[in-house]
Amino acid sequence: MANTSSAKKATRKIAARTDVNRSRRGRVRSYIRKVEEALATGDQAKAAAALKAAEPEIMRAASRGVVHKNTASRKVARLTARVRALAT
Repeated sequence: MANTSSAKKATRKIAARTDVNRSRRGRVRSYIRKVEEALATGDQAKAAAALKAAEPEIMRAASRGVVHKNTASRKVARLTARVRALAT
């Protein structure tokens, strides 16, 4: 347990940031799941629309430090490739 007042405050801040980050990570997962579901149906237009909504959310999470920038870029690139492959 924290002893000093500054350590107690730091603990409170960490707990608050954890809640926010957990929420953001959940939002990203939800958007990715929507793209995955659209891909599973085989509907290219629906998948492209879901990807268009998911990409800014994924990159926003990267800019806020929830996921690493390269991880976000990799997820977007792989989803984009799968959506494009659906068109052919």
